[in-house]
Amino acid sequence: MSDLLYTIKANTSKEEIVKQLREHPEIKFVSLVGIDMAGNDTDEKIPIRVFLKDMDEFYAGSAVQTDGSSVVLPGIATLNNAKVDMPIDPNVNWFVDYNFEHYDEETNRPVGTLRIPSFLIHEGKRVDARAVLTDTLIFVKDELLKILHENPNIAGLNLNSAEVKDISFTSATELEFWVKTPLEEAAIEEMSASQVMQEQYWERTHGAVRCALEKSIIELDKYGFNVEMGHKEVGGLKAQIDESGHMTHVCEQLEIDWRFADAVQAADNEMFVRTVVKEIFRANGLEVSFKAKPMIGLAGNGEHTHIGLAAITSDGKLHNLFAAKNPEVDFMSAIGYGAIMGLLKNYEVINPFVSATNDSLNRLKPGFEAPVCIVTSLGHSPKIPSRNRTILAGLIRDLKNPMATRFELRACNPYTNTYLVLAAVYSAVLDGIKAAVNHSTEELLNELSKKAGQEGFYLEKDRAYRSEEDVFEDYTAEERDKLFGAPPATVWENMQAIEKYPDKVKVISAGGALREQIINAFRDGALLRWKTELIARILPEMRNIVRKTKKIESDFRTDQDSYNWNKIKTLRAILAKDSIDEKSLFTQLINALTSGNYAEASKLQVEIYAKIEELKALYDAYEKNMI
Repeated sequence: MSDLLYTIKANTSKEEIVKQLREHPEIKFVSLVGIDMAGNDTDEKIPIRVFLKDMDEFYAGSAVQTDGSSVVLPGIATLNNAKVDMPIDPNVNWFVDYNFEHYDEETNRPVGTLRIPSFLIHEGKRVDARAVLTDTLIFVKDELLKILHENPNIAGLNLNSAEVKDISFTSATELEFWVKTPLEEAAIEEMSASQVMQEQYWERTHGAVRCALEKSIIELDKYGFNVEMGHKEVGGLKAQIDESGHMTHVCEQLEIDWRFADAVQAADNEMFVRTVVKEIFRANGLEVSFKAKPMIGLAGNGEHTHIGLAAITSDGKLHNLFAAKNPEVDFMSAIGYGAIMGLLKNYEVINPFVSATNDSLNRLKPGFEAPVCIVTSLGHSPKIPSRNRTILAGLIRDLKNPMATRFELRACNPYTNTYLVLAAVYSAVLDGIKAAVNHSTEELLNELSKKAGQEGFYLEKDRAYRSEEDVFEDYTAEERDKLFGAPPATVWENMQAIEKYPDKVKVISAGGALREQIINAFRDGALLRWKTELIARILPEMRNIVRKTKKIESDFRTDQDSYNWNKIKTLRAILAKDSIDEKSLFTQLINALTSGNYAEASKLQVEIYAKIEELKALYDAYEKNMI
């Protein structure tokens, strides 16, 4: 299949696009890919002949429209005003999605669909996640160029900023995912033990998993992703082999990393990588889950998002704006300090975009290398780069390669809307840079390292923002909350930050793209999914958990058995059994959600989660004591 067309490069001329498509008649369809507020990508099958005939209309956005009710744009595209236009984006790569289960009879090649990233336009305004990032970066670039030209001697910067002609926003994501044999239940307790004993991380892959991983890496490289690594992650269970020699009971966690790109392209790449990986593993008889926490009690799926910033000078050279002029003396430049301070100070209003689902917040728990605190780590000294995995956003450095200096945001997951997160992050980065450019690196290090209660010129007085310690082990929960802020426990709590911190909302919306209309649409969509998932999925699953905790008949009982069962019976009733005068917690939660009392519903969700975990632990002890 070496003669297939995998990628049409960004900014390819219309004439060249037509030529390439004529040379590849196996490409039968075009699909316009718009990204809504929930991070969903549109997909349709438009015959290639239509695209070739009406190409100018596709560029202009008049060739294809969608119904606003089919995408998540609450408060924007309503039922009585639903028309959304979809102009294509020629400034990024276009990928060909091949169907290896459907071959073209004439060419004997798999049928291809050209997936073209697009924008969504409603009433003349771009209202999609891709547009928010694209337009935000235009604003941030203009502001950064002004800052650099007006401040030629920024501390720690290894260039004359007056010579900067352009700005490059670089980002990279990675993909963690669970893979398992369809319809088979996971042995949570056994996998938890395997995880604690670190039996899986960097282990060899075998059988169908190995084949699918290798095929995925090879296929992704054909698209130019430059995969850097694919490997086993911390979670998993040793598979079994049946009588015919096939592997069964597969349940493993994997990770694939690929090269960074321009921020918009990086987000597009991530969307397409998920598609390729899922299809290849499915073709090998395996299910893939990108959920943040597919199995409670085991490691979740992260998607660490790397954030970089570079300047292009008049001689065409690229300069990392975060890197220090003398990396053995300074951790980073003043721009780097400003960037991380802006991210941390404004993170409360970035977090809603990072963690917008029940699943995402389930992952962010102490003890699983997932961050719960707004805090960074730089390293104990500039000569020793940090690899503290317990913090929210870490400084990544290589003393021999200044271009590698960047920040790693560790809270994201595979279903985080990367477009909106990067738009919010780079806006916050700009705010911090504006506050930092007139300070020395020593002053900025002191600001970032200040103690809680100490006055700062930019960061908040009552908070600390840096720790080189293990955030989970070296602080109590109360100390973490006091020093770094209490993390939200529910989607409702997380979305409340938008109301609670209006000044921080102004920071991330300064460019005009992440405007009030967009933020409200994102929030309303997230809350609707939160409510619907709790009622239609999570509570039914919890009812089944309660129903399964049944009394075990045995001829040999002890007082411990009776004690455990009485506690279990009481918990079951509190959670799921109504009486005329008293309603169960499940019913109270449903009533609160349907009546719109989200604050009460949020409290009830936290209480129910705690009691379900208590019930599971009690029943496990009760069951194990039966002989």
